[in-house]
Amino acid sequence: MASAADQMGAGLSLANFSQATELKKRLWFTLGALIIFRMLSYVPLPGIDPTALGLLAKSTSGGVLDFFNSFSGGSLKRMSVTALGVMPYITASIVVQLATSLSPQLAAIKKEGESGRKKLNQYTRYGTVGLTAVQGYFLAAGLEAIGANQGVQAVVMPGMIFRIAAVVSLIGGTMFLMWLGEQITTRGIGNGISLIIMAGIVANLPVTLAQLFEGGRSGSVNPLTIVVVIAAVTGLILFICFMERAQRRILIQYPKRQTARGVHADRSHLPLKINTAGVIPPIFASSLLLMPLTISQFAGNRVSGESTWGDIILTLNQYLQHGSLLYMLLYGTGIVFFSFFYTAVVFNPEETADNLKRYGGFIPGIRPGKNTEVYLDYVLTRITVIGAAYLALICLLPEYLIAQMGISFLLGGTSLLIVVNVTMDTVAQIQSHLLAHQYGDLIKKAKLKGGRLRQ
Repeated sequence: MASAADQMGAGLSLANFSQATELKKRLWFTLGALIIFRMLSYVPLPGIDPTALGLLAKSTSGGVLDFFNSFSGGSLKRMSVTALGVMPYITASIVVQLATSLSPQLAAIKKEGESGRKKLNQYTRYGTVGLTAVQGYFLAAGLEAIGANQGVQAVVMPGMIFRIAAVVSLIGGTMFLMWLGEQITTRGIGNGISLIIMAGIVANLPVTLAQLFEGGRSGSVNPLTIVVVIAAVTGLILFICFMERAQRRILIQYPKRQTARGVHADRSHLPLKINTAGVIPPIFASSLLLMPLTISQFAGNRVSGESTWGDIILTLNQYLQHGSLLYMLLYGTGIVFFSFFYTAVVFNPEETADNLKRYGGFIPGIRPGKNTEVYLDYVLTRITVIGAAYLALICLLPEYLIAQMGISFLLGGTSLLIVVNVTMDTVAQIQSHLLAHQYGDLIKKAKLKGGRLRQ
């Protein structure tokens, strides 16, 4: 039987949406912030010749950086002030979270509550500046080298002044996107950083589909391949929706208590999602791969033919091409690792077992306390194995098949996972706001009726 909340949720309509003024303000704010993000992706770095850069991008297309370019909405290809996107911030967040798990001092700061969270956020911002500076320098120096090797001068005045200006601009662009994402989370709808990444992916969708259908029209792509790709994408979306809603529900029972209807025992369920980590593992793995790949690819073009190290870096870049075995192995390992790591961060079996014991709850057949903690950890580990395998399959198999087919269809498994997951989370938040607004109206009506009765 549906609960009262489900029955009320089923009654939501456009009429309820039109009356939710607070929700509409949040949606307009989110839309405006994403428009600003897209406008910034077209602002080039100082000292860049856009025409020459377009010719250079065509001659150097392909490789793994095209995959990361899709995350930034084409900013990396256009060398805009937001070319690095929010990836340095995500990498810094990973480093801080890992350090928190390993360092007792940082773990103590985390336990301080709100003040501790602010300190860790400040450390993350410092790390973001440092990582953006390193990646930005290699990006600027590599752009000069690539232009010299290809005979295209994309940089008007190469030199240290251009590199410093590029680094400062990239730091400003990344920090602004980080701030914009925080504002969306606070004053808008959904997770701001995830929405920025999704906006970058969706922005490339029309161009990607146009290239795919143009290939079918010109004969460079088999029409049957296009049908297979569309069918596979549709199937992946349905499979992602199914897996993201899959749960392992653990029965929780509370002591019997005397009520007017007799002895009554309360029961509830502890839902454990199959994919507890959500979309975080692919994003974390992508951001960690982005930094060394940016440095190796642009440094390789800079020192190619000059030394043995240059040849080694160029060989490494060939093995790290999109769809290659080494790239797939590193990416898959990162996804599995962060699936377990982030699940351990967001769900603590010891804390959950203590809370159940404090409120008198227990799992039938399991003793409260340590035994409950061991059981929860056992169940969580088993379902995390399934979740990690699901994420690795969704992210790696389409990328490998697309690379083998030889088509430039960049909406692969990782992009689909991010788009579907973020969309589902955002829709769930919108529904929560509508339910809260509907409950608020019911409370107001009840107060009005109560006031009339007292009169």
